[in-house]
Amino acid sequence: MDYRELEGTREFVAGLDHGGDWRAQIETFAAEEDIGAAFFVGLGAVQDVEFYFYDQDEQEYYPEYFDEPLEVAACVGNISTLDGEPFAHTHAVCSREDATTVAGHLNSGTVFAGELYVRAFDADLVREHDETTDLDLWPL
Repeated sequence: MDYRELEGTREFVAGLDHGGDWRAQIETFAAEEDIGAAFFVGLGAVQDVEFYFYDQDEQEYYPEYFDEPLEVAACVGNISTLDGEPFAHTHAVCSREDATTVAGHLNSGTVFAGELYVRAFDADLVREHDETTDLDLWPL
């Protein structure tokens, strides 16, 4: 395991805009606040959501779209830099009215209501291509 010690520098709470895109709003916030590394948690609800599922054998993302209202029971992620722009690596568990869940790598979702806690760090983590997994990961 590779690792690096970081110091927390700033903490934020934020309310996401109704009708906006969940992940895009996090990335816009990171750009506005010049955040190069952070961790976040969130909860709320979405009107629809697109998850990406990564096929480890094919090393390919496959989208799954759910066009229905869902509760965001848990959302966790981190902020770093990818291709010179803030990237919010976001995972979420969303529940339906019958309490069944869908979950995965959240690509996008239309916010009904959302709240976030963000802790920024004194670093700029820049993602780089990893040959083994074919993913863009932190080079620690």
